[in-house]
Amino acid sequence: MHVISRKTLQEFYKKHTASKGALECWFAEVKNAEWLIPADIKKKYGSADILKDNRVVFDIKGNDYRIVVKIAYQAKIVYIRFVGTHKEYDKINAETI
Repeated sequence: MHVISRKTLQEFYKKHTASKGALECWFAEVKNAEWLIPADIKKKYGSADILKDNRVVFDIKGNDYRIVVKIAYQAKIVYIRFVGTHKEYDKINAETI
């Protein structure tokens, strides 16, 4: 999968240094993934929340952080829509961000 954009993750972990390892690990795994349908994601990430409009919420580092993505399965592109703390996540609408 092609992840857009790694820079979003890097900017986040500059502010939240404890998240760096987990976010880099997630990025590497997603980059090497070949997801065709949401069920492919659930096989690897059982705690991921599959939302409408091809959106997925990933729990990162024991649920300390969250990533919301929108996936274009046929194009094999993962668009990062949000990365933040659990508290920040509680303030957004993952289905529209």
